[in-house]
Amino acid sequence: MEIAFLIGRIVLGIYFLFNGYNHFSQAKAMVQYTKSQGVPLPNIAVLGSGLLLLIGGLSFLTGLFPTIGVIAVVLFLVPVAFIMHRFWGVDQQTKMMQMPHFLKNLALAASALMFLAIPQPWLFSLSL
Repeated sequence: MEIAFLIGRIVLGIYFLFNGYNHFSQAKAMVQYTKSQGVPLPNIAVLGSGLLLLIGGLSFLTGLFPTIGVIAVVLFLVPVAFIMHRFWGVDQQTKMMQMPHFLKNLALAASALMFLAIPQPWLFSLSL
């Protein structure tokens, strides 16, 4: 079971790191989309949310400060689900595109919260 947990941490950590990196490398496009969704200060929102993803990804990957990592990804996922992936009150095609993203974000937030039930420090974690 310990190896399965480690593999899951690595996959999830890389997922969040990759998406955090995209917030910086694809910032121009992300800012435009964020702006189109009516988010105030879209530049800050994109870079700030990218930072949350990087913090969470590094935490999951290394096992360092897991509570902070969980909080970072939940602070990213839940607001983004409700702000960026609104599937209600839109046309059917938009609903079909946004609903899976909305549900994915909530499911990832829920899975991140479950990590809080695992005693710390996590197995195979780096230590300071």
